[in-house]
Amino acid sequence: MKSLGSLFNSLQLQTAYAHCDIPCGIYDPYPAQIAAHTVIRMTQSIGEAHAESDSSEDQKKLMHAIARYTRVKEDHAELVKREIRVIWGDYFKPEHVKKFPKLHELVFNIMKHASKAKQEVNIEEAKELLELVQQFAEIFWKTKGKEPVRVASAYPTGGEMVIYK
Repeated sequence: MKSLGSLFNSLQLQTAYAHCDIPCGIYDPYPAQIAAHTVIRMTQSIGEAHAESDSSEDQKKLMHAIARYTRVKEDHAELVKREIRVIWGDYFKPEHVKKFPKLHELVFNIMKHASKAKQEVNIEEAKELLELVQQFAEIFWKTKGKEPVRVASAYPTGGEMVIYK
């Protein structure tokens, strides 16, 4: 019976060349767009939050609601960063950057705006984050040979989602 070590030594391993750690080929900027819409909605919710009365119980409920909205806003801003970073690092190739020379700057700006959206309660910043993510989505779909289109979202945030035809 061969030991596990001798089994591995007997295998002829070849270097695999792929665009990601596991070449699954499944990338989509849709989750980043959803996360950016969530940042907008939580920012709106924080701005809309108010106590029904001056009672200490209502003030506690308000503080709890704002803490929850803030946590979700920050988590989803971080999710934007993660989703964009994975596509940027694992999917995009030098030929994509050559064709879309502003890609690196766009990713940099998404990271900066996502951080700022975490730090502030600023609806304009949250909307700018979504716009940048949508520009990223448009570039992504173009590299796949798809025609990106903007469609009205069905979310309470309004706005649009980038999909492809």
